[in-house]
Amino acid sequence: MEEPRPEKIAVIDEVRERLEGSSASVVTEYRGLTVAEMADLRKNLRAVGGDYKVFKNTLVRRALQGTANESLAEFLVGPTAIAFIEGDPSAVAKALKEFSTANPALVIKGGVFEGSPLTAAALKTLADLPSREVLLSQLAGLFASPMQQLAGLMKAVPQSFAYGLKALIETKPAPAPAASPEPEAPVASDEPAPSAHEEAPATVPDESEVVDQAAAPEAVSEAPEEAEAQAVVEEEVAAEVADAPDQAPADEA
Repeated sequence: MEEPRPEKIAVIDEVRERLEGSSASVVTEYRGLTVAEMADLRKNLRAVGGDYKVFKNTLVRRALQGTANESLAEFLVGPTAIAFIEGDPSAVAKALKEFSTANPALVIKGGVFEGSPLTAAALKTLADLPSREVLLSQLAGLFASPMQQLAGLMKAVPQSFAYGLKALIETKPAPAPAASPEPEAPVASDEPAPSAHEEAPATVPDESEVVDQAAAPEAVSEAPEEAEAQAVVEEEVAAEVADAPDQAPADEA
């Protein structure tokens, strides 16, 4: 096999370098597109970070040999042009899909994304995804929301503590005076308490009370006897006085 000419070697090197420097690449067939339509397609792809270029299939096959993008060789049938994607893959895939819908002559065959092969259906699915900027903003929103909630929580905790402490100070009553220690309760006896029907022990009276109580009736009984004796004496004296005049004349006689 003869060596390719220098100009062909330059094309092979270019294809290899462009494929290695791209995050994704798409192989298309452009048969039937006019020069003006090809120019519009290139313009649309450049606007979203892509580049579109026509190559000979034989040179592209040589560039793919021994590389991670070798799976693209199966799509190299018919007039071939490759869209090199250096920007947002979904944005370039969307531009290709929209252009092929408006111009059915453009056929999307397949591609590769970071070394992994992509079918035409997978590329159309990629085209339906949000752009890189939209995905990044959504991702940032997912991260920002918990952080904002955490920041609000961290801010609310000291405020709530301060408000609670203030309310506690305002509602706290004045300290009460110290209470005197309460007497210790008597220790309960282990002996069983007397039942209700048991009589309480009789109280022994004092000796002086017994003497007084015994003397009191005697004093009461002595009072009538003295009065009666006094009456008898008075009667006897009265009788003697009555007899006295009768005795005086007898003495004189």
